[in-house]
Amino acid sequence: MTAPRRMGTENSKTRQVLLDVTERLMLKEGYASVGVRRVAREAEVAPALVLYYFRTLDDLFLAVLRRRGDEELERVARRLDGPQPLHALWQLTSHPGNALTTEFTALANHRKTIRAELAARAESYREAQLEALTRRLAETGAQLPPEVSPAVLLMLMNALGRIIMMEDTMGMTTRHAEALAFVEQFLQHYEGSPTDD
Repeated sequence: MTAPRRMGTENSKTRQVLLDVTERLMLKEGYASVGVRRVAREAEVAPALVLYYFRTLDDLFLAVLRRRGDEELERVARRLDGPQPLHALWQLTSHPGNALTTEFTALANHRKTIRAELAARAESYREAQLEALTRRLAETGAQLPPEVSPAVLLMLMNALGRIIMMEDTMGMTTRHAEALAFVEQFLQHYEGSPTDD
């Protein structure tokens, strides 16, 4: 029986550099540009050192996903805990500024471990959004139409925000102005003009 292979520590500076390089490559050139040799070359280390910290390429991808996912969950909780949760939700879903999520979604089509992790994180992300949104709506006294529960509102805002963002990326803007005007009118009705929080 062989002893388990030794792994580098999670708080190592070298490990963080490898994660930073991987993330940068994914954002600049796409997930397909990431390989053990390429990450090693960009980080100016030997390929064996990459494998010292991450047993497989999937482990490297998962580490990047987990690091950014944890940060994003904290950011969402802070934003939704503010005085205008509907405005915050719309901002988060329509302007996430996270091309990395798009890369991980594409990668998940080809890698089961990434797909499973991404789905689990998305589920917890959605539940955290729903919990914060429901709590803040109750605290602010905002009354939604009876047929629109916080869960339905969350799904609609997430879906519309993502569709508009994806279509904008492709250069498609047909009917976006009408949809955006509707959202702005809805937000204005329930929370007034956006405030800086």
